[in-house]
Amino acid sequence: MHSDPLPAPAPFAPGFWQSFAYWLRLGFISFGGPAGQIALMHEDLVVKRRWISEQRFLHALNYCMVLPGPEAQQLATYIGWLMHRTWGGIAAGVLFVLPSLFILIGLSGVYMVYGQVPAVAGVLLGIKPAVTAIVLAAAWRIGQRALKNNWLRAIAVLAFISIFALNLPFPVIVLGAGLAAYLGNRFAPRQFSSGGTHAASGQAHGPAVIDDDTPTPAHARFSWARLARVLALGLGLWLAVMAGLVLRYGWDTTLTQMAWFFTKAALLTFGGAYAVLPYVYQGAVEHFGWLSPAQMIDGLALGETTPGPLIMVVSFVGFVGGWTQALFGSESRLLAGAVAASVVTFFTFLPSFIFIFLGGPFIESTHGNLKFTAPLTGITAAVVGVIVNLALFFAYHVLWPQGWGGGFAWSSLAIGLAAAVALFRFKVGVIRIVLACGLAGFVLQGMQ
Repeated sequence: MHSDPLPAPAPFAPGFWQSFAYWLRLGFISFGGPAGQIALMHEDLVVKRRWISEQRFLHALNYCMVLPGPEAQQLATYIGWLMHRTWGGIAAGVLFVLPSLFILIGLSGVYMVYGQVPAVAGVLLGIKPAVTAIVLAAAWRIGQRALKNNWLRAIAVLAFISIFALNLPFPVIVLGAGLAAYLGNRFAPRQFSSGGTHAASGQAHGPAVIDDDTPTPAHARFSWARLARVLALGLGLWLAVMAGLVLRYGWDTTLTQMAWFFTKAALLTFGGAYAVLPYVYQGAVEHFGWLSPAQMIDGLALGETTPGPLIMVVSFVGFVGGWTQALFGSESRLLAGAVAASVVTFFTFLPSFIFIFLGGPFIESTHGNLKFTAPLTGITAAVVGVIVNLALFFAYHVLWPQGWGGGFAWSSLAIGLAAAVALFRFKVGVIRIVLACGLAGFVLQGMQ
């Protein structure tokens, strides 16, 4: 006679410093772009640690998807805020970015001093196909969670066609998916309830610290007074730093123009880093001349292969701009690059914190309301199609580095397939895969 297994006990709520240690660790291992980072947080926070339930995690993710800015960093900020108030959100969001900033400043300095070193090119040769495999694996995992029925699968397919074949802007795709899900919910509400009719199948992880039915904590409840206070503090902080730059350096100088330019860029990053790169290229390369087209491409490669959001490529842009402009004299180029990278990072990510602290309480008040959750569920489905498109974009540039007319990179294909097998079949961690593939690229480069 078999008895039903006892339900897993609820985990203990982590303290602030326990969470702080987790967010710091995440900042050093968050490879794979937003898809990989979101999948990593899901595995850690929903499955292993059970700090937040599947439905609450996806509801927060849906909100972050519709905001301009890096959705994975915003999701970390949201969960940190939900668990440990404002300082929890600040710690999660800052630590998601800070390791990447330090790493990029160091790598950018090496890049500017030593240029195109064959050993570095070899490591990048190996890491790029690994990143492609990581994005594909993340799309598969998110798709398994989000595409629970044919309605949502259809939205994902249409989103893929819209961005791949029709080249529609990401905001149009997001709005279309939200509208389709809102209308679909009127005819088949069960299909849009937290991911569809099989949503409960993902709830095999046991009870969570913040579970589906956990009441919204007091600090996360909406009030107009709190909204006005957050808005005033956020805009006041932006204005204070901008005014300091203007007073110290003037309006038409490099640092001030970087602050203003990347504030605008931060408000245009619907759809992640690749959606805003044409704008950054046009401004930083063609208008201001902070770096060359070749340097911009190299910066993108560094951004793809370091932890943190892909939009961190803007920190490289700031570093190279500060270095080449010799802001503090020719003897202090490294300092100029580091300061410019820090200024760019601050003005790029500040709006993300403001959006989360402003909108979080309203989103928390809607997590059980289908009228609000159905459009967000549809948006998550659409994002799966967009991530698949991103993976194909990576694959094309990795396998045909000189375009269709150039040669096929068989070595990159072999590395990518090995990374995919390690991810899908053997569940190897992202860090090990990136290191192994980088080493393989280094060896192959040395053999040529």
